[in-house]
Amino acid sequence: MIDEVRTVSGAIGAYQPPFGELALAAVRGREREARTLIDRTISGSTLYGQGLGVTVAHSHHAVLCNGLAKYAEAAAAAQAAARHQEEFGAPRWALTELVEAAARSGARTLAHDALEQLSETTRASGTDWALGAEARSRALLTDGVAAEDLYREAIERLGRTRVRVELARARLLYGEWLRRENRRLDAREQLGTAYETLTQVGAEAFSGRARRELRATGATVRRRSGTADTALTSQEAQIARLAADGLTNPEIGAQLFLSRHTVEWHLRSVFSKLGIASRNEIRTELLHGVAS
Repeated sequence: MIDEVRTVSGAIGAYQPPFGELALAAVRGREREARTLIDRTISGSTLYGQGLGVTVAHSHHAVLCNGLAKYAEAAAAAQAAARHQEEFGAPRWALTELVEAAARSGARTLAHDALEQLSETTRASGTDWALGAEARSRALLTDGVAAEDLYREAIERLGRTRVRVELARARLLYGEWLRRENRRLDAREQLGTAYETLTQVGAEAFSGRARRELRATGATVRRRSGTADTALTSQEAQIARLAADGLTNPEIGAQLFLSRHTVEWHLRSVFSKLGIASRNEIRTELLHGVAS
């Protein structure tokens, strides 16, 4: 879909901020790629007078930094996104990022203020998605049994939606809280589920947070392999084999009649599923039969 937007925008000569591409890079935690897209979105949107584009870029910047546990930077980006409440969507979602970032960086007054702004919208909406996001945010600023009740409410509500990343992030935060309460076995259950989901969908930075927390509980975290979730599609396997043979992305694209960006996207999926970080490791994985 991202590739289609890029192609159509180029064909008709219209400026379209790379919202989808940026959202994907941010939630995956691809820092270099995301920061490039953030800068491009802000500069392009400023040039064309599209204030919403700037707000969306700041919002995704906050997601990126929360995934990478760079909370002070995430808070600054979320504040910039939440500043323009008259715009649709993005400022309100930035408030959930602001609560998490501010709470994690010790700015509790800022976090409380953001939570109150968020609740104005979530209570008016009344959906499980909205109320689950609020419960997750409120739990970050609550102690004891009340905090646990809120985390459980967030998981229950978000579990009735299709927003899998938001549900996994609720489990991640709950697991982090449980570990700090010295409830290691309970923490492992939540963190393990969060890690599986975040790894499966390719949210690499958040998955890394879950993995570090699991290790802190004393759990052994093994790379997921040989399951249906990590099986390559036929096209991914074909691209992986060509990459293992030394072909560049443009050469693979030319052979399979795909754009360079599409090849890059499939290779990122291959890396995520196989748990590798470079093209040099693909051949080894193929020899072990992972992609067969």
